[in-house]
Amino acid sequence: MKKTLVLMLSVVMALSLLAGCGSGGAPAESDVIKIGVFEPMTGANAAGGEMTVEGIQLANEKMPEILGKKVELVIVDNKSDKVEAANAANKLIEQDKVVAIIGSYGSSLSMAAGDIVKTAQVPAVGCSPTNPLVTLNNDFYFRVCFIDPFQGTVMANYAFNELGARTAAIIQDVQQDYSVGLSKYFVDAFTELTGDPNSIVATVSYNTGDQDFSAQLTSVKGLNPDVIFAPGNYGESALLIKQARDLGMDTPILGGDTWEAPEFLSIGGAAVEGAVFSTHFTSEAPVTEVSEVFLADYQAKYGKAANAFAALGYDAYMVILDAIERAGSADSVAIQQALAETEGFVGATGNITLDENGDAVKSAVINKVEGGKFVYLTTVEP
Repeated sequence: MKKTLVLMLSVVMALSLLAGCGSGGAPAESDVIKIGVFEPMTGANAAGGEMTVEGIQLANEKMPEILGKKVELVIVDNKSDKVEAANAANKLIEQDKVVAIIGSYGSSLSMAAGDIVKTAQVPAVGCSPTNPLVTLNNDFYFRVCFIDPFQGTVMANYAFNELGARTAAIIQDVQQDYSVGLSKYFVDAFTELTGDPNSIVATVSYNTGDQDFSAQLTSVKGLNPDVIFAPGNYGESALLIKQARDLGMDTPILGGDTWEAPEFLSIGGAAVEGAVFSTHFTSEAPVTEVSEVFLADYQAKYGKAANAFAALGYDAYMVILDAIERAGSADSVAIQQALAETEGFVGATGNITLDENGDAVKSAVINKVEGGKFVYLTTVEP
């Protein structure tokens, strides 16, 4: 009797172990495919995270199943914090057993999860983290956006060719990899364009969350640059521009894709009129048939015009599902391999081909604030 009981327990345990086996941490026979999302829903980057998630959720509604299984989004707030971003990625992998991850708005937040997804071999697709280090030497991190060397060059060319600028000052958020990296690429390109190693008259810094920029602006004002390049979070950037105008500075001020948030306009008010920045997409110039469908669906669901971050979130989700379909599997490593082979995928933000680093080769859009709105100026091809 005792031997029989031991034998039965052994069989039960063996069956339990087999039932728990499945790649990516998900049960082998699960009818649900879980995709994780770690975005800043609170904190300094909350507006960017919320816009991105809107696009991801729209895509999930548009394509809720793959391989005959329901796709479930598991959304975790990384709170605009590097430590929380790492914790969020760990939770998605270890507890929620997702097979792939989308995120994050903010290069620093994405980089915080880099080693985690690489070690666990669960692929991540960034929507808008533009710093080159996000995907560098990491076969499990991809992105559907362009990167900062291109974005910095685009804005340097705009300053030099469109504004006739021959001197520039940099005002950067020293705590944000995005801001520091983008500033560097602008400096490199602008210096090359001018042929003058002294064309950058100043580089001054501030910290995330700062509210008073009078010291930085006063030092720059005395140097009288032709243009100021000041990429940073939408909140600090809007305040910085507002204080510059209060100091009587009428110097053109340029920035990057993080400025595309309603809060940039509401915080900056009339002071941000004329501000110019690079971004990934504009509802004024759809680039594919998918763009037009996305714009109509987004308007119907949210009652407003779509923004670049929602479009990138939409594309990140669709690129992952395309990889799952091509792999014919929800195995995380199989998805990673299919993602690496992505070529000519038609998305809302354009045709997406991922290069050897997992980066998308994409065009850039330049927008300007006019009449309290973001107005499309031009598209720049890579």
